[in-house]
This record gives sequence, structure tokens and C-alpha cells, in this order.
Amino acid sequence: MSLLDASTPEQHRARYLELKSNAAERLHAPRERVPSALRPLDDAEIVWREQIPDGWYSTRKIGRGETLRIVNKTGRAAASILIWNADDVSERYNAGDTVKIQWNALLGKGYVLFSDMGRVLASIVEDSGAGHDFLVGGGTKATTDRRYGAGYRNTRDNFCLAAAKLGLTRRDIMPCLTFFAPVRTDGEGKLGWSGQDAQAGDFVELRAEMNLLVALSNCPHPYDPRPDYAPGEIEATVWRGAQADANDSCRTASEEGARGFENNDALFGV
Repeated sequence: MSLLDASTPEQHRARYLELKSNAAERLHAPRERVPSALRPLDDAEIVWREQIPDGWYSTRKIGRGETLRIVNKTGRAAASILIWNADDVSERYNAGDTVKIQWNALLGKGYVLFSDMGRVLASIVEDSGAGHDFLVGGGTKATTDRRYGAGYRNTRDNFCLAAAKLGLTRRDIMPCLTFFAPVRTDGEGKLGWSGQDAQAGDFVELRAEMNLLVALSNCPHPYDPRPDYAPGEIEATVWRGAQADANDSCRTASEEGARGFENNDALFGV
């Protein structure tokens, strides 16, 4: 039974509690150990590779089934990302739904990134487990100037430049997520830096579940307690791959993820 089938508020509430209970069981179940080493790639597989220096940004169109690998070369980088449906840019990454639908703000391998239309933009197919920020977002000129002084680049301005290169405007910039930023909440619900910093070589891999436009920014996270502006380089690589099949682990990990993929299937006529 889906939420649309429920005919009374009581049924809606019962279904909500059922999904919440199922999610709680998943969160406390043993998780698959994430591999600590990168899979070597053949040159024939690679579509694009770029080194993004600290403070800078990059944009890319990624085809459905291709995989984006982001590597933290120094352990200090924070890779903020925005994602749009390349075929209809009015559909884009939704931070609130990605956390809310999956009942979790500590997302990693096996989870998906939802659009604002309930579809799956990308799946996290590999992750070294560094910890990521799905709640706070990137730095602005004000937060960056306050911490480091004037003259340093920031994520918000980088995304404005990136959007322009993609034919978009400031109105198309939504809340981002930031990889390698271990933001946590304490017992009182306050956000803060966990202290479990990323290590050199940490990585995350995103498989595109539709054609995507991606903007990446490499600037310090606003909660990073380190006093110097020195995030170091990130490496972004895209390679050819296969689309998710019916038994894909990201598709079958949860009822919520499965429904997102079903919405994708309806879009693509699968």
C-alpha cells in the first residue's frame, strides 16, 4: 500500500510509522564494510578527469550510467556539489527530501540523492566513509571573509559562476551537499564539526541515474575549525558504466529508494 492508497488520516499515520520503523531497523543493522582502496581505471573507461585546485570550481555534463569519482587528495578539501537534470533543469537536487525520505542525515554508500520531483538523480555507489554534510551547505563571502579575511574564494560565488557557465542563473542555485565535511548534531540538536577529519585519498563515487549537470566547488566548509585557508586539491573523474539493474544494491536498500527508482523508470519508459 502506498501513501496515495490510504483513504484516511489514520491510514496515512500508520503507513508513516511503519516506514519509520523499517528505517530505524536499517539504521541499526550492520552495514557493509566500505572498501578503503580505489578501483584502478583503464584509460579507455575514462570520459573526463580534472584536478580542481583549492578555491576553484568545475562543471560537467554526466550521462546516465556514468560514474563520477571525487577524491580528496590532501584530506582537507571539501567538495560541495550541485546537481540538475540535464534534460530539464527545473528538476534539481533536493537536500531536504534526500535526508527526510531516507530518514537519515549520515548518508554514504547505498543511499541516493533525490530530486525535487521524487526521482533519483544519483546513487552513492562507493564511499571511503569520511563523512559528509547534507545539512549545512557551503560557505559564502561573509562566512569566508569572517574566518580568513578578504580575498578568498567561496562556494556560493563559485556556484554563481558555475551556473552561468551552464546557462543557469542565481535562481537555479539550491542548497548543496558537501563531501568530506563531517558535520554532526549533538544531543541538543546543534550542528558542529565532528573532529573526525577526512584523510588524504578519501573518495566518494556517484552513479548518474539520469543525464546530469554537475557543479563542483572546492572551498573550506564554514564549520571547518582549521584557521588557515588551505583545502588542497580534489580530483574529479568520470567514467563509463552501466545503469542500475533491478537487483542494484542502491535500488533495493530501502523502500524509499526503490520508489525513487520506480519514478525514474516511469520517466524513461522502462
